Amino acid sequence: MGIRSISIAHAKKTLQRTLSPRNGTVSATSDVPKGHLAVYVGENYVKRFVIPISYLNHSLFQDLLHWAEEEFGFHHPMGGLTIPCSEDYFISLISLLNSS
Repeated sequence: MGIRSISIAHAKKTLQRTLSPRNGTVSATSDVPKGHLAVYVGENYVKRFVIPISYLNHSLFQDLLHWAEEEFGFHHPMGGLTIPCSEDYFISLISLLNSS
């Protein structure tokens, strides 16, 4: 349990560094480093995360993408990839992907 909470805390800290610093506004694509993409995560309040493109190949992340496709189709209200899950679930998944 202690290791999992440390890895989740590390994932939150890493992801917080990648959030848009402009009061929740959508930033330009130049804010996304090469080899990464921005995704919007949340059910009610949506947050922007920048993740490595390599996550797209992982089967757990692909499940999220299929979920997003079922929820939104190919029309994303934020103008980018929106994933309809809780922030905590997303951070847990990213923590799992970081450890593998």
